[in-house]
Amino acid sequence: MKKILLLLALLAGIGSLRAQDVHLYLQEEQLPNLVNCLPAPPDTIGEAFTHDIMRYMWGKTQRLDTVRLAQAKRDAVWDLDTLSAIYSEPFGLKIDKEKTPEIYRLFMNGISTIEQIRLRPKAYYFRMRPYARFHESSIFPQDDEWLSTDGSYPSGHTIRAWGAALLLSEVNPAAAEALFHRAVESGESRVIAGCHWQSDIDASATAACIGFAVLQGNPDFQHDLERARAEFQAVLEPCHAKCSRFNQH
Repeated sequence: MKKILLLLALLAGIGSLRAQDVHLYLQEEQLPNLVNCLPAPPDTIGEAFTHDIMRYMWGKTQRLDTVRLAQAKRDAVWDLDTLSAIYSEPFGLKIDKEKTPEIYRLFMNGISTIEQIRLRPKAYYFRMRPYARFHESSIFPQDDEWLSTDGSYPSGHTIRAWGAALLLSEVNPAAAEALFHRAVESGESRVIAGCHWQSDIDASATAACIGFAVLQGNPDFQHDLERARAEFQAVLEPCHAKCSRFNQH
């Protein structure tokens, strides 16, 4: 059963990659196996799972806030262009295929590489999602049935969010605080949605950091990172010049 689930996850990932036309810096088997380096998700007894339950209940109360609910729904969109649009705001510059192609390339390739780290632990643990355990609905009732076929631990959305913050803060370190604040919110969105336990979210932040650390030794990644940094500085220079002229008057 686990092998079938892993195959389905891999096929879904391949379809997503083709749709985005990305280049992977590393293949999934070149990334660390999280089953061997992260703790297993909490069992259904003990303080850790009690905390998960309390956070699930907290998430349900957040749905009463229509603004926060709308954010949780947007954060759930599984599309890299939507993700780049979300993180363009804290990054301080629109991530655009035409206007900032180097940053866009680094973002797409980096996220697509890092997110693969979720596949093996999802299939291995096949953890039941919160809404399913409580026989309730998530904020996406139309998706609940098929989402139940994909394990809860860790959260792919949260790995993407933290991957985005890690990648973009390398390009614009001044935006790191805003980027990681947004990544935390993205993780909370998955709890609010009822699709993930808090412990899934916590593990996912670590997972993204592990994937990002391994990327550092890849020459293609380093090449693209330097080009993205250069592009960011080139975009900023006219803005700085304009501000300087304004201040002189």
